[in-house]
Amino acid sequence: MVTQARRLPFPTLSGRLPQMVMPALAALMVSALVLWLLVNLIKTPAEFYRLFLIGLTNGAIYGLVALGYSLVYGILELINFAHGDVFMLGGMLVATMVSSFGLAGDSGLFLWSMILLMLVIVMAFCSAINVTIELVAYRRLRHAPRLAPLITAIGMSFLLQNIALVWKGARPTSVDSILPRGDVFTIAGVPYTWDKLIVILFTVPVLIVLMLLVQRTRQGKAMRATAQDRDASAMMGINVNRTISFTFFLAGSLAGAAGLLYALYITNVRYDEGFRLGLIAFTAAVVGGIGNLPGAVLGGLLIAMIESFNNGLSWATPGSDWTQSIIFAILIIILVFRPEGLLGEKTPEGG
Repeated sequence: MVTQARRLPFPTLSGRLPQMVMPALAALMVSALVLWLLVNLIKTPAEFYRLFLIGLTNGAIYGLVALGYSLVYGILELINFAHGDVFMLGGMLVATMVSSFGLAGDSGLFLWSMILLMLVIVMAFCSAINVTIELVAYRRLRHAPRLAPLITAIGMSFLLQNIALVWKGARPTSVDSILPRGDVFTIAGVPYTWDKLIVILFTVPVLIVLMLLVQRTRQGKAMRATAQDRDASAMMGINVNRTISFTFFLAGSLAGAAGLLYALYITNVRYDEGFRLGLIAFTAAVVGGIGNLPGAVLGGLLIAMIESFNNGLSWATPGSDWTQSIIFAILIIILVFRPEGLLGEKTPEGG
């Protein structure tokens, strides 16, 4: 009896071609982007540095909001679309406090003590909103199909937007400029002012403290265990409900801190600003690797740089009308080549 020889599955050229072409296209696009930035740097160095510093500051704010998305998704695998609106309500509260406290024109120790007081109040305010949302809207849906909590999150977002609309109206709410704006240093004739540096000086320590809390503390270990397996964590004695509420508390605190920085730096807040900036921050979290804290900040910086350069550079830019399209096109490209994000880790899919 003659048996047919079994063919070995040698890769064919047609099978390997897509694997060779796609990385080549990605490398070509990155090279074109680097070339475009270099040409603009050579042509208008002062404008390039100015836009870079603006992108750095805006990216820090995007990163703070993105951290809240990453925390909640890491525990529940839930996209909390209401997070951006919690941030927006925090900014509106800051606008109210600045006006009520009469801080315009103040300086020195009194001003900084009042800013610290406002920070504590707005973090507590946003944390309370976030924990309440989790308790009322999300807790009962943990074992429901994923579409149910997603729709609920969108509904909570619109609810908070309407609360802000009734509270402050449709027009942007102005905030008195109270942060110092003197020059800290100068690069190529472009000054970097104190109000921008304060945003950076706040974001970096927050990221470090948050990483230490998640990685080194007992509560952080409970958060990581709950993220891996809620049922097993409960059997090991971890209070899952309390751990999830603590995660929403942290995310709300971050939203409040970002709301204060945004209100004091941008000096106006609009009722629908949370949806726009929240969508950008969520995109930043996905680009960096959702669930990865440094990745959220990296994604925020990357998106803010794209936004700043495309809106401000003068040579061969598509124009500000294309900014959102470019940001989401880059998101799609990153997800195609690296679905886990820039700093995320591949995880096996559950069966």
